[in-house]
This record gives sequence, C-alpha cells and structure tokens, in this order.
Amino acid sequence: MQTQDRVTVNQVAAAIAASQKYLLSIQNPAGYWWAELESNVTITAEAVLLHKIWGTESTRPLHKVETYLRAQQRQHGGWELFYGDGGELSTSVEAYMALKLLGVPATDPAMLKAKAFILQRGGISKTRIFTKLHLALIGCYDWRGIPSLPPWIMLLPNAFPVNIYEMSSWARSSTVPLLIVCDSKPVFQIDPAITVDELYAEGRDRVQWELPRSGNWTDLFITLDQGFKLAESLNFVPFRDESIKAAEKWIIERQEATGDWGGIIPAMLNSLLALRCLGYDPADPIVERGLKAVDNFAIETADSYCVQPCVSPVWDTAWAIRALVDSGFAPDDPAVVQAGEWLINKQILDYGDWNVKNRQGKPGAWAFEFDNRFYPDVDDSAVVVMALHQAKLPNEKLKQAAIARGLNWIASMQCKPGGWAAFDLDNDQEWLNAVPYGDLKAMIDPNTADVTARVLEMLGACNLSIDTQNFEKAIAYILREQEPEGCWFGRWGVNYIYGTSGVLSALALVAPLTQKNSIEKGAAWLVGCQNPDGGWGETCRSYDDPSLKGQGTSTASQTAWALIGLIAAGEATNKFALDAIEKGISYLLTTQKPDGTWFEADFTGTGFPSHFYLKYHLYQQYFPLIALGRYRSVLKTRD
Repeated sequence: MQTQDRVTVNQVAAAIAASQKYLLSIQNPAGYWWAELESNVTITAEAVLLHKIWGTESTRPLHKVETYLRAQQRQHGGWELFYGDGGELSTSVEAYMALKLLGVPATDPAMLKAKAFILQRGGISKTRIFTKLHLALIGCYDWRGIPSLPPWIMLLPNAFPVNIYEMSSWARSSTVPLLIVCDSKPVFQIDPAITVDELYAEGRDRVQWELPRSGNWTDLFITLDQGFKLAESLNFVPFRDESIKAAEKWIIERQEATGDWGGIIPAMLNSLLALRCLGYDPADPIVERGLKAVDNFAIETADSYCVQPCVSPVWDTAWAIRALVDSGFAPDDPAVVQAGEWLINKQILDYGDWNVKNRQGKPGAWAFEFDNRFYPDVDDSAVVVMALHQAKLPNEKLKQAAIARGLNWIASMQCKPGGWAAFDLDNDQEWLNAVPYGDLKAMIDPNTADVTARVLEMLGACNLSIDTQNFEKAIAYILREQEPEGCWFGRWGVNYIYGTSGVLSALALVAPLTQKNSIEKGAAWLVGCQNPDGGWGETCRSYDDPSLKGQGTSTASQTAWALIGLIAAGEATNKFALDAIEKGISYLLTTQKPDGTWFEADFTGTGFPSHFYLKYHLYQQYFPLIALGRYRSVLKTRD
C-alpha cells in the first residue's frame, strides 16, 4: 500500500496520539470510562412528574430542569425524538407538561409556541400510550383511554403461552409495576394542580376516551380490552389481591442494593409509582434507595439538570480498552490493566431473569451499567470478553476463567433461529407488539444480526469456539439476514451502517473464505453510500423508510463503523477499497478537534427503532480511534 497525498502515516499517528491522550484524560481513577448517554427530554420530564407525585421535588434541584427544557426546545416550538427530526408530538407534550409542573404559565412565549406545534399535530389524543398514562396520573387524561393491564397476568405460569417472561427484559421490568398502577388507576393530587386542556385539539369535552382501531386483526385486542374494563367496573378481577402481592414481591426482589430496577429509568420510575400506589412512605428505605438511584442518573450543571435513561460504564470501558490497544497501547499498560481488572470485578455471578428460559446456562455475563445483576446482556458480554482478551493482566488465570464463564453463558443464550438476542433466549412472540399497550413496538427481544455478529467476532478475535453445529446455525442466520443490497440491519445502532460493519468484522474473522461473496457484497454497499465529504452517515429515519439506508449527514462514529467494516473486509478478501478508505480516514483527520476529540450532534445509538434513540457521547471518540488504529496496522502490514 502506498502512502497517499491526502493522508500520511505521520498525520494518522498524530491523530491517534491526540485521541489516546484525550481518552486517558477522562479515565476515572477507579479505572473505568463513562460518558453521558443522551436521549430525548421525556426521561427528564417524567422524573419531574415522579418527584411531584412523591412530594420530593423540593429536595432536588428541579428548578434547573426548566433551563434544560427551554434549551432543548427547537425553533418550530416542539422537542425532538432525535437531533434534527423536526419535532415529535409525544415528546413535546411531555416537555410541556413538565414545564407546567415547574410553574411555567401557559402564556409564556415558549409555551405558546409549543402549544401551536402540538395542536398542529393533533394534540394529546394523537400521542403514544405512555404519554397519556403519565397525564392520567395527575388527572390530565382519563384512565378510560388507557389500555387495561389485568394484574392476574402476573400469576400466569412460565409454561403458559402468555406470561411476563415472554416480554423483553425492558418491557417486563417496566410492565410488572404498571400492573399495580393500572389496577389502582390513581389520580395524584399535586401542588399546584395543573391542567393541559389547551392541548386537546378537539377540546377536552369532545375527547373520545377509547383506544384507536386499526381495521385489522389487531382490533381483537381492543375488544379484549373492553372486556377487561367491563370486568373492572363490575369488580370482577380474578385473583386480584394475590396478583398485586406477587407483583410487589417481584419488584422488591429485583431492586439492586444501589436502588436501581433493570438499570433503566422507565423501570425505576414505574416501580416507584407502583410503591406509591401501594401506600409506601417516602421515608421507606426501599423508596429512598429508589429515588437516590434516579438521582444517580442525573446530570447537573450550574444552571441545568437532566436525567439520563441509562448509564453505560461497562460498555464504554470495554470499547475504550479495545480502542487503546487497537491503536498501539501495550496490553499491559497501566491504564489498560486497571480498566481490565475493573471489568472482571463487574462480572455478574448471580442468576437473573434470563435463567427462566435458559435452564442450562450458568452465570458469568456482564451488564451495561454499574449494577444490574438481573439483566446482563450478550452484546456487552461479548465486547468485554474481547477487551479482556486484548489486555494482559497480573492475574491471567483469573482473566481466562472469567472469559471462559462469559463464553459459556453466551453460548447458552443462542436462539432457535441461530442468532443471539440482547437479554433473553427465544423472546420472539411478534404478536405482543400488536397489543394496545405496546405501541412502542418493543415488547420482545428477538435475535438480531448485530448482536449475532458480535458473538461471532468474539469467537474469531479471541480464538474461542462453540459447538460446530451451533456455529454453522449462526453463520446461516447471518446470511439469511443480509439485505438484497448487501447490507445488514442494525438493531442497536443507527442503522445499516452499524449492522453491516459488525457483520463484516465477524465474517472476516470466522468465515473469510466460505463467505467471501457476502463480505464483498457488504463492502460494496458501504462504498456505495459514502458521502462526497469522505464520511458516512445514516439518519434515524432509515428505520421508517428503507430507501434511506446508509443515507445521512456524515458523523465520526458512523464513518468509523464503515471504515472498520471495510478494513475487515479488505483483510479477509485482500481486496481493499483503498480510495473509499483513504477518503474516510481523511474525513476523520480533518474533523478531529485540536484536543483530540470529535463531535457529532446526531443520535447514532438505538433504544427502540422508530421510537427511542440515543447519543452515546463516547461513540464519537473510541470508534474513530479504533478505525485509525486498524488503518495504521494495515499500512504497516502491507508496507
């Protein structure tokens, strides 16, 4: 490979050094990395609602939330689901609600702009179910328009076709407490009381308090809901007391010592709402601990306060280790060693909810957050195994034993179609996404190409193996998932660029010869969607409009993903897309800031496709470093 006019080896080395220096500067003294996980404003708005309901608002700096919400409002008057989306109705209604709860009058210019935006899009009646539920808690919506959640669902046996363990881990940890909330249908008195009647486009007195019909088979669920509501009105709810007690017990058993539930704010907020419905006191240790856990997800500045949906220290730390080693750090560098030992201490050796369907597996996985022993996940575990493999630790025997436990757990989580899901085994009853309550279409956790690719990459990168038949099933699953254009869907990152990069990285390591055609087709797709500036980008709208696959403003993280995939494909086939790679590297070099960082405003992480997106603030740092490091390695090898 010849050095290029646009990019020199020295330029790459300088960019790598600056990026490494920045990463080291933000490493926590305990050894881990952790940066902000940004989402839309609903998480913070719902935290305001929670504290108003509990009467704990005066003990938190909630007045600073007003500054945050005003800063997040866009010129059109609304608030966004993801950066640059033009504003989203439900997000805007919840922001408006929070500002009213904070004492901002409806006559405020920002509120008037928000009101116009909201009414133009149909008002409250067109919002999602969860927005309506939050409004119902304070009397701003009628419970008649909320789907019923019969508490006896809690008692359905695990062997029954419908039970709480057929829901995804995040849906389950949020739904169980809502069985209690929806049973009691509370209207909490807050001070001062508010109304949002001005946000009903048709007028509050003309609202139809009913669930919308779709005109297809899913309307069966509307009929069932009407039956549930009739039973409630007649006070005929089978096993009600036993169900509520079972849900309460389930919630308490799953609270971490740190107060968290499920490691995510929706589960934490809903669990605290359930305890409020059950009459718990704010001073109860369980409540106090839970409220403190919400505080731990908050980011406070001199004049602003917001709440993250989750925290990502394990994920960030594993990727930071990989970035440093891939870019030239010694495996036994003190920063790498300290981070590796921190990760080993975060290995979860308890049985969690995954064990309900996976009776064979033994503990040994990692979660995303500081503490989440009930919900470790495959993606984190695979990345941690790769990071530990790259590190050289003082106690190598312990490291190898930890890796072996992680591998065995991951292997036991393979789904019937051949792939891997994030948190559960065979959690794939698609019809659950059609229930009225599930309008976020995220009720299940099926196997996906990106998580499956991560497992296969782990096997190849770490020279590990699983049963041959299961390995072949995984390869077959990946091949079935390839789109006609050559790309792969990205469930947990935006979107096809993310999925394609992951699969190419995996196939290049575990099947470079047998899957050469698939690799070349995927690489060609990446080359074909490169932007004129040399970078890559993909809009979150590609989840709704497949014609937008691989299209969007260039970002550092998505450019890095494309480069990682192309470099892997080139190493596998010895056919490097040199021009595309060089232009991509040039994009990273020219967009790097003097302090070694990159910045992107766009959200490139995915919570729920089409409904919830994330911006990992370290994605724009460690993925470019990985791409630059692997590019330099290729240069050295070929020279």
